[in-house]
Amino acid sequence: MSDTAQEKWIKWVGLTTTILAVCAAIGSLKGGGYSTKVGLLTTQESNKWSYFQSKSIKQSLMETKRDMFELELLKDPAPLVKAELEKKIQAADGNIGRYDKEKADIKAEAEKLNVEQSALKLHGGNFGMAVMFFQIAIMLSAIGSLLKKRYAWVIGVVLGVIGLVYFVNGFFTFFNLML
Repeated sequence: MSDTAQEKWIKWVGLTTTILAVCAAIGSLKGGGYSTKVGLLTTQESNKWSYFQSKSIKQSLMETKRDMFELELLKDPAPLVKAELEKKIQAADGNIGRYDKEKADIKAEAEKLNVEQSALKLHGGNFGMAVMFFQIAIMLSAIGSLLKKRYAWVIGVVLGVIGLVYFVNGFFTFFNLML
C-alpha cells in the first residue's frame, strides 16, 4: 500500500474517531441527565408511597376509634350518650371514606411517577448503550490506527453505527432496544 493511500485511510480513522468521541460525549451528558431525572422521580415516588402509608395508618386508627364507639353503643347507653356516639361513628365513617379517596389519589400519583421513570430509564439506557458502543468503536479505531490494521477500524465503524442507532433511539425511543 502506498504512503498516500495509507495517509488517506488514517485521516478517515481520525475523522470517524472524532465523530464517535463527540457522540459519546453528548450521549454521556444526555444519559446523565436522564439518570438525574430518574433519581428525582424515584424520590418523589417514595415520598408519595410514604404519604400513602401515613394515610393508611390514620385510616386504621380511625377504624379502631369507630369500632370503640360501636362497642360503647352495645352497652345500651343513655339517649344523649347514644346520640353523641352515633354522631362520632358517622364522623369516623366520613373520615374513613376521605382517607380511602386520598389514598386512591396518592396511589394514582405514585403510579404515574413510576410510568414516567420507566420512560426516562428507557431514554437513559439507550444513551448508556450508545456510549458503550462508541467507546469500544473508538478503542478499535485507535488500535487499527496504531497497528495499521484496517479491519480493526472497520469493526469499530460498525460498532459506532450500532452506537448511533442507540444514540438516536435515546432521543426518540422508536424501539425498545435494551439488551
